[in-house]
Amino acid sequence: MSELLGVAVLGAGHMGADHVRRIGSTVGGARVVAIADPDTTRAEAAVAGHAGVSVHRSAVAAVDAPGVGAVLVASPEAAHEEAVLAAVARGLPVLCEKPLAPDSAAALRVVEAEARLGRRLIQVGFMRRYDSEYAALKTLLDSGRLGRPLLLHCRHRNVSSPPHFTSSMLISSSVSHEIDAARWLLGQEVTAVTVVRPIPSAHAPQGLLDPQLVLFETSGGVVVDVEIFVNSGVGYEVRCEAVCERGGAGLGAAHSLLVRSAGRAEEELPQDYLMRFADAYDREVRAWVAAAREGRATGPSAWDGYAATAVAEAGVEALRTGTRVTVEMAERPALYG
Repeated sequence: MSELLGVAVLGAGHMGADHVRRIGSTVGGARVVAIADPDTTRAEAAVAGHAGVSVHRSAVAAVDAPGVGAVLVASPEAAHEEAVLAAVARGLPVLCEKPLAPDSAAALRVVEAEARLGRRLIQVGFMRRYDSEYAALKTLLDSGRLGRPLLLHCRHRNVSSPPHFTSSMLISSSVSHEIDAARWLLGQEVTAVTVVRPIPSAHAPQGLLDPQLVLFETSGGVVVDVEIFVNSGVGYEVRCEAVCERGGAGLGAAHSLLVRSAGRAEEELPQDYLMRFADAYDREVRAWVAAAREGRATGPSAWDGYAATAVAEAGVEALRTGTRVTVEMAERPALYG
């Protein structure tokens, strides 16, 4: 197939603009033909230098623009359900940045719409599955070489949080990546969540419960702990260590340049997720484009998006109540096997 896949990008913020750049300069086989954002000035800036891109305020208008063969959703989460359902209704493959929807009920409606269609069109943007270190850890765990996993230790730190960040968003926005990573690495569902709240950092905005320690229990008996600290003031750090019956393996400890000079050793840490996972995003979008050109979807599914949202909701409830909360999930449709 020689013709380029026409992509509508919905959302022209930090993530959407980066995807426009990625499709235009890094990922082959596609080009941006439409972009939507309520701030059309921002949308026009995102596609500056890209010829033939139509600019829209409405996501649905962009989906319906001439030449669109696939949709990339990078808008705020409240707009995801409408955009994804519009793409599915038109038979268009869609890559939706996480979360799939703002709550599990909305995510389940998306799952049910795709299940009624009878074929997968939706990929959810859990890019860690495309990171080389995560992929290597997944291969190792699946091989059985280390025996059964018993524990998974995760660390997720940011330099600082955006002004709008709330205590619950540490789980629903940030820890959602660890939710998907744990489900994927272990091949198990998360069945219960507990949140432990240490004293907040003096560097956290007033009222923000930061850091938090989030504990997951899985269907296979594994315990997962996640340290989430979004105002560390140091760098963007993501680490994961699996402890198994016959050993362990971890990732993220050496993902930066170590400089030794004048009797000192200094490690330069990435400052945001786009730096740390740049290669993973490239691999993710490249795989999505390849599948979309064939009219299908691979990678994290709508069911994975729903599951992550359901676990995050349980986590937010655990944070609110200080209790262990079980995860309630719908029956998995046959489409997701």
